Amino acid sequence: MEKILVLDFGGQYNQLIARRVRENNVYAEIRSYSDTTLSQIVEEGYKGIIFTGGPNSVYDPESPHFDPEIMNAGIPILGICYGSQLMAYMGGGKVETAPVSEYGHTDVEVDKTSILFRFTEFDTTVCWMSHTDYISQVPDGFRITAWTPVCPVAAMENAEKKLYAVQFHPEVAHTREGQKMIRAFVVDVCGCSCDWQMGSFVEDSIKSLREKIGDGKVLCALSGGVDSSVAAVLLSKAVGKQLTCVFVDHGLLRKNEGDEVEAVFGSDGPYELNFIRVNAAERYYEKLKGVTEPEKKRKIIGEEFIRIFEEEAKKIGAVDYLVQGTIYPDVIESGLGKSAVIKSHHNVGGLPDVVDFKEIIEPLRNLFKDEVRKAGLELGMPEYLVYRQPFPGPGLGVRIVGEVTPDKVRIVQDADLIFREELARAGADKQLGQFFAALTNMRSVGVMGDFRTYDYAVALRAVITDDFMTAGCAQIPYEVLFKVTSRIINEVKGVNRVVYDLTSKPPGTIELE
Repeated sequence: MEKILVLDFGGQYNQLIARRVRENNVYAEIRSYSDTTLSQIVEEGYKGIIFTGGPNSVYDPESPHFDPEIMNAGIPILGICYGSQLMAYMGGGKVETAPVSEYGHTDVEVDKTSILFRFTEFDTTVCWMSHTDYISQVPDGFRITAWTPVCPVAAMENAEKKLYAVQFHPEVAHTREGQKMIRAFVVDVCGCSCDWQMGSFVEDSIKSLREKIGDGKVLCALSGGVDSSVAAVLLSKAVGKQLTCVFVDHGLLRKNEGDEVEAVFGSDGPYELNFIRVNAAERYYEKLKGVTEPEKKRKIIGEEFIRIFEEEAKKIGAVDYLVQGTIYPDVIESGLGKSAVIKSHHNVGGLPDVVDFKEIIEPLRNLFKDEVRKAGLELGMPEYLVYRQPFPGPGLGVRIVGEVTPDKVRIVQDADLIFREELARAGADKQLGQFFAALTNMRSVGVMGDFRTYDYAVALRAVITDDFMTAGCAQIPYEVLFKVTSRIINEVKGVNRVVYDLTSKPPGTIELE
């Protein structure tokens, strides 16, 4: 399989680079510079490499660096922002603090004789800049192919060695013709045939999983959500009866969801899976008693998650592998390489240090949510399951601000069901990426009948997103929100106020905690 390596130097847009490559039907994977060697890269047979951006200054000895011989390995390279400066630095050029920093939309003049820019419409194009350093002198063998009034090297290349660099970010939508530039690198420079499809990923994954696992026993963490469901079906195709799926009902699920999951994956469901349901609500409530800090809650949920699987593994005998439905946004938010941790996910950053399994397998680790859905359809899974509303691994634990109690869980379950029912009834749920009700930690005075109340405020949230890395607030019709609010206040005991969360991602995350 042809593939492009996105070598991560701690930038914020790394996942977008991978997406832009995949949009050209070429598989891309992201690896951290800190745990990847040149020999590994050569052995993997990548068709090309993209150096990502990063927050550091390349001339700082503590900043991310790599083996300079990578530029002589015969593999095409595209450096972006920090990646471009790193190429200049490694090649003997000069990088300095820029007299004038550039941020945001910038008019960049390009040399259309360069293979990267020959498809741009005009000699000047709009690009997205974000830098305080710049390349003041290009290395020997390179020529300047783009510039601005204050950035003399907005792009450079050594076409003979297939080495290219751009100071701006072609991967973001703000760079008007950035996708043309990335396609030029992937197709015209790297020579990729653009024949990768999700079907190829599924087929290759099944084959590699079968080879990796051999006759080993596998335990799959099945939540019933899209990610773990696709992972379970993928593993069942690969190893069949060697797979046991364990569903932990931690008491933090949506209303009736435990029974719905069992109906789909249990003995009466359409899949030939070894299915075990563990009812652990009381265990989780006890562990979470008095805990209010979000990261601590996630860590507790993550540790109990693993401990329960260890216990189930011992009951069924020796288990070699644990399978989880981790997807790429989980990895990014939990910290990839030197990237910042936004929040820990129960199946990534929440893992305890000691796990009683030979190895953890995450077959969807490099996919985005929309790609996971495509994989599910390729596996023949029904649409109602593939397009199931996303649900966080820590469940309602991250939709309850503050301490988690059984009564708070009841409030969220009931309010959430009403929200989902009314959105579906109005046909307003079809284009939404995610929607739910959450419980704030705010209580306020209200009046119901002739009585004063002092109850909780429920927050409704609905977002539009494709990849779950960024999201915008959905514009739910007012009459629908009014109906939802009325029903929640009248039907859910303990609530006297409903608010609608208008925050996008960033600056917020999709979940409240």
